[in-house]
Order: sequence, then C-alpha cells, then structure tokens
Amino acid sequence: MTRTVEHFINGKRVAGTGGRTANITDPSRGEIVATVALASADETRAAIAAAEAAFPAWAATPASKRVQVMFAFREALIKNLDELAELLSQEHGKTIPDAKGEIARGIEVVEFACGIPTQLKGEYSEAVAVGVDTYSIRQPLGVVAGITPFNFPAMVPLWMYPVSLACGNTFILKPSEKDPSVTVRIAELLTEAGLPDGVFNIVQGDKEAVDVLLTDPRIEAISFVGSTQIGHYIYTKGCENGKRVQALCGAKNHLVVMPDADMDQVVDALIGSAYGSAGERCMAISVAVPVGEDTADELVKRLAPRIRQLKVAPYTDPDSDMGPVITKESLDRINKFIDEGLEQGANLVVDGRDLKLQGYEDGFFLGGCLFDNVTKDMSIYKQEIFGPVLSVLRAKSHEEAVQLINDHEYGNGTAIFTRDGDAARDFASRVKIGMVGINVPIPVPVAYHSFGGWKRSLFGDHHIHGAEGVRFNTRLKTMTTRWPSGIRSGAEFNFQRSSDV
Repeated sequence: MTRTVEHFINGKRVAGTGGRTANITDPSRGEIVATVALASADETRAAIAAAEAAFPAWAATPASKRVQVMFAFREALIKNLDELAELLSQEHGKTIPDAKGEIARGIEVVEFACGIPTQLKGEYSEAVAVGVDTYSIRQPLGVVAGITPFNFPAMVPLWMYPVSLACGNTFILKPSEKDPSVTVRIAELLTEAGLPDGVFNIVQGDKEAVDVLLTDPRIEAISFVGSTQIGHYIYTKGCENGKRVQALCGAKNHLVVMPDADMDQVVDALIGSAYGSAGERCMAISVAVPVGEDTADELVKRLAPRIRQLKVAPYTDPDSDMGPVITKESLDRINKFIDEGLEQGANLVVDGRDLKLQGYEDGFFLGGCLFDNVTKDMSIYKQEIFGPVLSVLRAKSHEEAVQLINDHEYGNGTAIFTRDGDAARDFASRVKIGMVGINVPIPVPVAYHSFGGWKRSLFGDHHIHGAEGVRFNTRLKTMTTRWPSGIRSGAEFNFQRSSDV
C-alpha cells in the first residue's frame, strides 16, 4: 500500500481530511512511491489556530530558554543526518553527499539561531532631553508562514524557521508537495528537542493552502523561495492583505572568466556549480562569460570533455556526480529550452539528451549540456532553465561583461575569476547583483550573513537568515521615558526638540 505523507500540527502527524492528494514520484525510476495530503482551507486555518494559540506563551519564554531548544535541535539533526539525507534523496533524486551538504548548510542557520539573544539586544540613549531616556527593543511578529521549493527541501525551510522561532514567533511551513517527507521528520526532531506543541506546524498543500496563508489576518509575515512568477504573486497578494513579505525568486547567474584566470580552477568551478544537483539550484551558474575569443576557445575546449565524463546515476550509486531532475514536466521543459537554443542558432557542443540508464529507462535523467555562441536575445539566456545546461556567451571586454550582467532582469548571484585585484574590485563594486563571488563560483553567504538577490530575484526589503532574517522576523519598538522628578509644570503645545528642553 502506498504511504501518505501527512501534515504536522500541534506536535504530531495529522492525517489529511480534505480528500485531495498528490503523487510523490521517484525521479530515478519515474514510479509513484507515495502520496501527500493536500490541505483544504479549513485544515490550513486549523494549523493557523494552533500556531496562534501557542504564540503568547512562546513569545513570553525568555530567549535564553528558546535557544536551548535550538541547541538540542542542532544535535538531533547531526545525529540523524544519514536518515535525513536518505529521505531527501529518495524523493528529490540528488546524490547523498549533496543531500548531506544541503542539511549541513541548514544546520549552520540553526547554529546562528542559537546565538539569537545577541541579535535581539536593543539600544539605549540616556538623557536625550532633561530627565528623558530613550530605548528600543525588537519583539516577535506573531504567526509567520514559510513557502518553500522542491530543490532544497531541508535547507531552505531551515533558513527560515529556526531564526523565526528563536525570535519568539510561531511558524507554519508549506513545503513543496514533490518531496515533503524530510520536512516532517525534521519537525519530529524539533518536537523531540523540546519545542512546545503548536509552535511549529507543517501544512502540506498547493495553491488552496497558500491562498489561505496569504489572506488569513492571523498570519503576520510570509517568507517564500521559488520562481519569480509565483514569487510576484505571493508578494503582491500578501502585501495586499497587510503582511510583511520576503520573496526570493529566480536567477540567471553569470560567471565571468578573465584572460588571466586560472583555467583549471575555472573549469572545476563550472563543473560543480553548473551541473551539481542537476542544475536545480537558484545559485547554479548557468552562463559562463569568457572575455576574449582566446579565453572562450580554451574554456570550451576544456569544459566539453569534463562534461561528457560526468557520471549521471541514481542517488544509490555512490559514484554519481548528479542524479535526475525532479519530474517529467521538468525534463520536458528543459528539453524544450534545448530545442529552442538550437533553433535560435546556438551551438550545442555537448548534448546530454540521449542519456539512457539500464534499469532506469523511465527515470528523468538528462546528461550535462553545453551551448556555445549564445547571444543575449536567446531564450536559453533570458530565462531560468533550472537544469544541467550551461551557456557560453562570449564578451569582448570586462566592460561588456559587466554591462551584460547589469542588463539582465535577474540579480541573484554572479562571480568573476581573475588574478587581477583591480578588475575584481571594479566588478564587485559596479555589478548590480545581490551576491558576488571573487574566484568563488557559488557565493552563498554563511549563516551569520544574509542571502538574497536584487532586481526580479527578490521582492521585499529583507534578505533571508543572518541579521536581515532577525529584522524580518521582529518589529522594532522604541520607548521614550520621563519619570515624575523630571516633569515640568505647565502644558506643552509645541512639538519639542531635545535642544528646547
């Protein structure tokens, strides 16, 4: 009998009652391995009610006690890493080392949350006027919701709720319905770590559940990671309903290769950043921009054999470099982009479409693909492919490369490889991108810095985790105080300045 992935409400798994389900497919075999309950509007509101009821006591819990739960949670994640990676890879398809790396980056945010008392400290100014003091504090928002994508089913949720919970909020997670099992298991570990019932809840679902989260007045804030199209909808709908929203969205990340770059280092960086996790990363490098024809020719010459040598296999193969893409729909979409690239005149140097694995003929596998002579008017350049496809777009100069990146609608991440400090500094200063790497191919900030893009890669004012995450999950309150011994007699009708007193 096919298992069903349930909701997680008030500290336990809860079977769906809405009657709707979605299939979970093993992407290596193309077989349905489970179903997931899709919450009705009423089921979603029940989860919100649980979080609302748990909020007053959790918010009143001293931060020092809240972080004790985070410390225990961290230990539970580390102890159960093998189990969690297996659960994740079964449904997503990524390799076990990749799954473990994903969870490890999530654990880093839990570690940041363990130090949240230092982030919640306010400011105090004595004697801003005669007998008057002013101080500020940061207080939790209330019930916060997170909507997360399939490509990082463990890490992206862990970028959201540990910081939110440590700040004193309660939280409702709506994970991707494509690979939800690992999120529920992690929720159980969080409860075992001592989190009170109702503080963290999971609602499995689709747009019906999302629309309740976006419109219910009990939800104070929404954190989202996913495509730009959906992110724009989340942002506009959430803001219309008075919610604080951060929506981290699509990307088209460029890696500029200067003529003086270490080409061995560049090729290694591109192989990992373009083809790791089958390219299903918002920080994947999908465009290489070599400066100068000689640089471009040498880059393509070195890249092509390395791409052909990639081992594409199920996650159960310990030697696999990358697994399948997540669904048949994703595979079809990527193949459509490849067809368009050829039709529009790009040169397909490495074609991975004919890959077939014995015993896995129905899996959603695609070998690494490499396009050369791509131009900026092609769909493979303008749109996010989200697959193992790297485009080479040749630039004549450093200036042209910078302009190319700045003209693109997305602004998530970028990188430059060079030995020239002046070129690197100029690039980092002028490029209109949220995260920049210098000889680093995927510049994802560590947990105590913040992650986020510019332009259509981010809707909202706050990046995720780090200090920005704390600001997103709290409200600033400022108090101005004066006690009786400092009060003057007589009414004051004017709007006073401190210098008047």
